Amino acid sequence: MRYIDLRSDTVTQPTQAMRDAMAKAVVGDDVFEDDPTLHELETYAAERLGKEAAVFVTSGMQGNACALMAHTRRGDCVIIDPHSHIADHEAGSYAQLSGVSMRYPQSVNGTMDPDSVRACLTDDSDVQVAPATLVVVENAHSSGAVVPLDNMRQIYEIAHEKGVSVHLDGARLFNAAAALGVSDVRELTQYCDTVMCCLSKGLCAPVGSILAGPKDLIWRARRARRILGGGMRQGGFLAAAGLIALRDMTGRVGEDHENAKFLAAQLDAMDGVQVFHDRLDIDMIFFTTDWDADKAARFPGWMLEYGVKVTGCMGGEYRMVCHHDISREDCDQAARLVRTFAAEG
Repeated sequence: MRYIDLRSDTVTQPTQAMRDAMAKAVVGDDVFEDDPTLHELETYAAERLGKEAAVFVTSGMQGNACALMAHTRRGDCVIIDPHSHIADHEAGSYAQLSGVSMRYPQSVNGTMDPDSVRACLTDDSDVQVAPATLVVVENAHSSGAVVPLDNMRQIYEIAHEKGVSVHLDGARLFNAAAALGVSDVRELTQYCDTVMCCLSKGLCAPVGSILAGPKDLIWRARRARRILGGGMRQGGFLAAAGLIALRDMTGRVGEDHENAKFLAAQLDAMDGVQVFHDRLDIDMIFFTTDWDADKAARFPGWMLEYGVKVTGCMGGEYRMVCHHDISREDCDQAARLVRTFAAEG
């Protein structure tokens, strides 16, 4: 049975081209730095992202962890949106692995207030206060919103005025570019020192992310990856799929955005369902309902019976995500089922 899987864009299956490339990949041992396909991916990714160097990591979370370990020292402070993925959904790894604290400026859906960021940028002149050594921007934000380019520029300039680096958590970087109407993703990455982007999610690679930045920082990040057990052997099999993700799949993510807007419009037209339109920038739909607790608890199981996978209510909200394996017809079918369920007594 084929399921319509709206749980996340992480569930995408590798394309046939990726499977063929993985089967034929020429590989070596990455720890000995002699895997040619992995070298090709890292070289191409660095160029595509406008940075000096890049390192392939197993996941976006590992990429962010390596970035924080490369940028900071234990006891430093990171300036970040309070609802960013690093702050909320990475198991507190910033504290466990890097030993840093976090300071939260005023922010709306990932767009941080520049004056508030400036006020957070403490130095090491006061022994009572942790020095801020890194600002993290997330774009696209995990709330489904996209941070404007001008805000990215302001944050970058303010940080650099204080001698502080900027890391861009770009797990869905190419979604952000598509939403902003930017054809060259380097228009976004010019406003950060390091950037992490996922090759999975909407780009369909089965495993892996890229961390890119200056050579010296990427060398430190590579050491951090080793500390985290991320040194791979024949990683070129995964890199072969990653190359196709970066070369062939980035231009199509706008289709997912359009499908998400189509599905959102149908959901929003239902009694008792309210879609957050201010966070409908990429492939994600967030919505609330007026269902009672019992009905809300039955929703995922009921949908699964009819061939649609959804997550339950999290933090008072539901989320559905469109991706490469979700068609317009799938969206229509999912909407019909939600409408039927919502109309139940």
